[in-house]
Amino acid sequence: MAKPKIHRTAIVDSGAKLSEGVEIGPYCIVGKRVKLGKNTRLFSNVVIEETEMGQNCVVYPFTSIGLPPQDIRYKGEKTAVRIGDNNIIREYITIHRGSVGGDKVTRIGNNNFLMAYVHIAHDCNIGNHVIMANATTLAGHVVVEDYAFIGGLVAVHQFTKIGAYSMIGGFSAIPQDIPPFTTAAGDRAKLYGLNTVGLKRQNFKDSTIKDLKKAYKILFRSKLTLKEAINKLKNEVEQSDEIKYLIRFIEENKRGICR
Repeated sequence: MAKPKIHRTAIVDSGAKLSEGVEIGPYCIVGKRVKLGKNTRLFSNVVIEETEMGQNCVVYPFTSIGLPPQDIRYKGEKTAVRIGDNNIIREYITIHRGSVGGDKVTRIGNNNFLMAYVHIAHDCNIGNHVIMANATTLAGHVVVEDYAFIGGLVAVHQFTKIGAYSMIGGFSAIPQDIPPFTTAAGDRAKLYGLNTVGLKRQNFKDSTIKDLKKAYKILFRSKLTLKEAINKLKNEVEQSDEIKYLIRFIEENKRGICR
């Protein structure tokens, strides 16, 4: 069993739980209620509190994880961050713990790549295989579903939902939900078609992509209301799992759908 390696300049609370193979580099600060999984590495100058992190994660310098939320209602309640396995968390990233206005936990799944200067606010929920480019900023309570790609310098409004397999172009502002499988960009982002390249890279069948293209035209390029478009979609396109998910995403949205 490989014991944790802790640099002599690091400050690690005696209550922290470190699994085998953990490495903590120079000038890191690890708080009392921190749990780090097998082979996770903190490079240097990382501050981490109130966080449970899985195995094989890498955290680069000058990142802070689990500090109090930027929420004026927060009065020191016990909240947390939970991060899964195999995540790359680059330089100068901030991930804040949950708030009493949510379920008190900020969550990040597995196999995500977070580039430098990303900000993930309190109560956000990030799925798996998500890529967030440099200086992407998520306000509180944002949901990002699996395999989403968010370009650099993107700002996402609180309580917004980013659908699975969607792609957001850089320097965009996202005030409403982004439907799954689509591409979006712009100040007050608009849809620019299906994320065809991303779907092909994830080995979606040609028939599925064809059906999603039909669905996109009905939902977002017809003159129908969303309710009318959904009814048309249910009658005219085969109800695969992907189509059902797209319909459910739209029907359940609360902030409005980007179109």
